Amino acid sequence: MRIAIASGALSAVIVGASVPVTGLLQDYPLLTGQAMRYALGGIVLLGWTLVRGGRLVVPSGRDWVALAGLVTTGMLGFNACVLYAQRYAEPGFVAAVLGASPLVLALVAPLVAGRRPALGAVVGASVVVAGVVLLSGGGAWHGPGLVLALLTMLGEASFTLFAVGVVRRLGGVAVATWCCLLAAVAGGVLGTFFGGWQVPTTEEGVSLVVLGIAMTTVAFGLWYFAVAQLGADRAGVLIGLMPVAGLVASVALGVQEPTAVAVLGATAVALGCVIGLRRVSARPAPSAARPEPRPTAPR
Repeated sequence: MRIAIASGALSAVIVGASVPVTGLLQDYPLLTGQAMRYALGGIVLLGWTLVRGGRLVVPSGRDWVALAGLVTTGMLGFNACVLYAQRYAEPGFVAAVLGASPLVLALVAPLVAGRRPALGAVVGASVVVAGVVLLSGGGAWHGPGLVLALLTMLGEASFTLFAVGVVRRLGGVAVATWCCLLAAVAGGVLGTFFGGWQVPTTEEGVSLVVLGIAMTTVAFGLWYFAVAQLGADRAGVLIGLMPVAGLVASVALGVQEPTAVAVLGATAVALGCVIGLRRVSARPAPSAARPEPRPTAPR
């Protein structure tokens, strides 16, 4: 479990710290840029599988449906919503709405699995959401800004929800590989008609490579491993570490000054992660003198 928590946390930190790198691609065509990034990530993941002597598991019919939904909403759709949301809303507002995704996962993921939401995961996710709101500082929006921010949040949640069953059947690396390959093909086809292709500058090329390897290959694999081990509801609280990592990166680069409110928000996120990731202790065994029904093992 410690390895799974560390994997999920590292994945969130990588994604959060890569925000400044993503900003270097503002002037590059969205879809074709994503296609190049995901193609690189898929090739690296496939190479990793083959070098280790494994083989890429071929998804079944229902797995293709889940993967298609993941790519459409959690990858290409998410990236598009993030870009367009910031045209109608301040980044702080988008980040605050996006920060609600841990609570969505804590409530929805157990229901999808046919069980009740765990109190610890819901409380932890709520504290994380409050911390993210403090970190982001809120912000204003106009026009479709609220709708786009909500779609961004739902896209972030769907990136995990669509993968839960597939990861259990295929494994995290296989899911990450197929998602990258599918996103590369879809992004390339759509990008040919919307946005077009162009040779990236040196700065843009380096950004695409960094995003393709660090944010895609490494972060995706680590995240799906954490989801498989912890469950989507418990792993979801770690999403709150993304804005914390983004804040640390911005401060390190001199783009943003640390404030007391931001430190308080980061502390709340850390506290929420601790609450949401706590293991539920087993009930004590009933005494022989007072026999009771055998308790169900905690999930």
